[in-house]
Amino acid sequence: MRLMLRSLLAAVALSIGAASAAAAYPDRPVILVNPYAAGGPADVVARSLARALEKRLGQPVVVENKPGGGASIGTGFVARAKPDGYTLLLGTSAGHVVTPLMQKTVYDGVKGFAFCSVVAVQPIMLVVNPSRGIRSVSELIARAKAEPGKWSYGSAGVGGATHLGAELFQQVAGVQLNHILYAGASPAINDVVGGQTDLAMLNLSASLPFIRQGRLLALAYASDKRSPLLPDVPTLAEAGVAGADAATWYSLAAPAGTPADIVRTLSDAVRAVNDDPDYRRVMQEQAIALMALSPREADAYVAKDLADMRRLLGTLGLLAK
Repeated sequence: MRLMLRSLLAAVALSIGAASAAAAYPDRPVILVNPYAAGGPADVVARSLARALEKRLGQPVVVENKPGGGASIGTGFVARAKPDGYTLLLGTSAGHVVTPLMQKTVYDGVKGFAFCSVVAVQPIMLVVNPSRGIRSVSELIARAKAEPGKWSYGSAGVGGATHLGAELFQQVAGVQLNHILYAGASPAINDVVGGQTDLAMLNLSASLPFIRQGRLLALAYASDKRSPLLPDVPTLAEAGVAGADAATWYSLAAPAGTPADIVRTLSDAVRAVNDDPDYRRVMQEQAIALMALSPREADAYVAKDLADMRRLLGTLGLLAK
């Protein structure tokens, strides 16, 4: 009887301790892992979100870049972290869904996480080096068909929107391009600008400065409507390639097992952050649409993406054997 009573008291004490820890959260700096290279569009989102969250959480939010492996390195790092709310992930479809579907990973991209929110979504832009003499999507398709095996595109990582968007474009347009893989959007753009790679489908936030400088030529936007930042650039559908829309979504995720109170605190903080005028301005300048899904809504969003990506990767023959 005494043993049972001690066990019960110990369980109650642990429960009270966990509740107190969650109620005090956060009481020290929080790490936000970006699974992509510094300087890319994910970095813009991560650092803007971190600054805005600091105001709501009352503690520093420090961004750490852990790129590589189709976002699996940084994603896996967070999956293995202590589930206490102090190591978070700026997640994407690549790390959570696509890379685990394409290859064996040491983590489960969905079950290994507690999704606090889906915070934003950003369509991608088809860009080409101006020296290639291409001025439209139709010209690109014609040249790629006339010169098979010659044209190359850069992506920010296997399984991301910049990779799958280009693969979907090839499928719909009936062309074949050589894939040049990079560890992030910044090095991919640098090589398109420098002429080492012909073209890319990249987030507008990363390519916009180079487009405005005339160092990249925007051919089409992979969305159902034009970007207000480049209203003269057609959508892919308007350019004759319907059904090839692609976008990057960003989530705020914690390791599985993180207390529900902490997950709710972070979800509420994301919702409050969206009312921050400085944060909204930066996101609008990057053509990023803000979201603030609840944990339950985020779970459903990721589950749908998992089903969609399984179908797409199956048609492309990219599912792991």
